[in-house]
Amino acid sequence: MPELPEVETVRRGLSPHLTGARLARVVARRPDLRFPLPEGFVQRLTGARIGELTRRGKSILAPLDRGDTLVIHLGMTGRFEVEAGGPAARANAYSPGAFAHAAPADPKHAHVVFETEAGAVITYFDARRFGWMDLIDSAGLEAHPRFAALGPEPLGEGFDAAYLAGVFAGRRQGAKTLLLDQHMVAGLGNIYVCEALHRARISPLAPAGDIAPRRLAALATAIREVLEAAIAAGGSTLRDYAAVDGALGYFQHDFRVYGREGEACPTPRCRGTIARVAQAGRSTFHCPVCQR
Repeated sequence: MPELPEVETVRRGLSPHLTGARLARVVARRPDLRFPLPEGFVQRLTGARIGELTRRGKSILAPLDRGDTLVIHLGMTGRFEVEAGGPAARANAYSPGAFAHAAPADPKHAHVVFETEAGAVITYFDARRFGWMDLIDSAGLEAHPRFAALGPEPLGEGFDAAYLAGVFAGRRQGAKTLLLDQHMVAGLGNIYVCEALHRARISPLAPAGDIAPRRLAALATAIREVLEAAIAAGGSTLRDYAAVDGALGYFQHDFRVYGREGEACPTPRCRGTIARVAQAGRSTFHCPVCQR
């Protein structure tokens, strides 16, 4: 499933075409995605002007001038393609220093189409239909069940060592398990938690409540650095993710531990080997030597 950097990359790609735009036409080619589309979906969107696109956790938020907010969650295979006055140019192969580009999405998986008065055509594709869209009253958005229990944004002001100390206090679960809980922190996923814990040299298996305050400061910094680097690289592409222009994320080439089981640890002077263990049904990659 796309994590915070991938969703943020999509938001940034959509924003120039949707922020401030009025929707001239909306087409829903089926009544549902993961969940049924909200009642009157097409009618409530057609003619509406979109405000500034934002993100909360793994969801993209598009406020409307009619008082609702269009909420978009990509699920596992959701992706957008944008045509602004004609098909976007696509690279056919990877070349050093540039992004590789995905093949165009299969038209049979084009489920929702947004057309703006400026001529942009934004199409949502979802092969497995695990994504969803909803229209939620903007005034009650933060209190809505989809968002009320979410933790702070890891790139926001409410996330720091003091916050981690508070939510980790007395907890016997591993730090990775807690960081994946969206009630603790919004938007983090398996890839970036593994990478951040390695940078901070903290074991994903050690009880979170036993981590010293100074190490929590290093962890908070590592989480921010990993997310910012991944956003700059356009996210990570492992399966179905692509940005709105078809570009594939490039951060997977900078993974230190994720997916590198059996390889030498990249930490200077560490002689460890990357190991994989299962935690709560998810693969955890770490170095047993330098992560303690």
